[in-house]
Amino acid sequence: MQQTKHAPGPTGTAPDPRTLCATRTGLFLDVDGTLTDFAATPDAARIDDSMLDTLARLHTLLGGAVALISGRSISQLDRLFHPLRLPAAGIHGFERRNADGVVFRPTSGTDALAPARSKLRTLVAAHEGLILEEKDHAIALHFRGAPQARGIALALLESAAADLGETHEIIEGSMVYELKPSGWNKATAISGFMHEPAFAGCVPVFLGDDVTDFDGFASVRGHGGFDVAVGYRVSARWHLSDPRAVHDWLSQLARCLSGST
Repeated sequence: MQQTKHAPGPTGTAPDPRTLCATRTGLFLDVDGTLTDFAATPDAARIDDSMLDTLARLHTLLGGAVALISGRSISQLDRLFHPLRLPAAGIHGFERRNADGVVFRPTSGTDALAPARSKLRTLVAAHEGLILEEKDHAIALHFRGAPQARGIALALLESAAADLGETHEIIEGSMVYELKPSGWNKATAISGFMHEPAFAGCVPVFLGDDVTDFDGFASVRGHGGFDVAVGYRVSARWHLSDPRAVHDWLSQLARCLSGST
């Protein structure tokens, strides 16, 4: 399993939007825990209209250089952010839609996960509070409703993963373990975007709240950008307290870019 990386507490507030207005900026945004608070179940999460409006405005002001970088699938993201369709990387970088709407996804069928899905459906039904989230190319096992079942959740997923070998890996997020294809992460997603016209040459900013975002933090640092931790589970060079603070900061950036401040 991918190891959880621990880091000291956050080191500073977010970059001053006025600084970013003086350069060409690209935004990379985690979703759950960053743009919206965690919900009891993945399907219960909501993006409010004001956040959608702010993101749509930034997408225009930044010439399309705003991308969602999430563990959710692209199809899940489109439902959550409807009617907005942004550039997006789903399933931790396994699939990616560029600014022109073209989706890149390795040739990989979902049949490899069929035995794991069947096994987990049966086992999860026997453990109240565990939630199985099935994606096209990944499986997530949430234990937010049953924190005492963390060990059981990991054991179930390890059992399901045993026959898949090196093609898949287990990663840990906030109250969730996920079985996903190996070789892709949020860093590979950001790197892919940075080689495309909408983002090429920009100063990247990545906002994330979880250990699965460390790869993304490292990627934007490597491109001379800003890594911003949201909340207190992880740390980066910059910090925002919660999704509400993220929205305020994004709104300030939009006002600055439009010349309103």
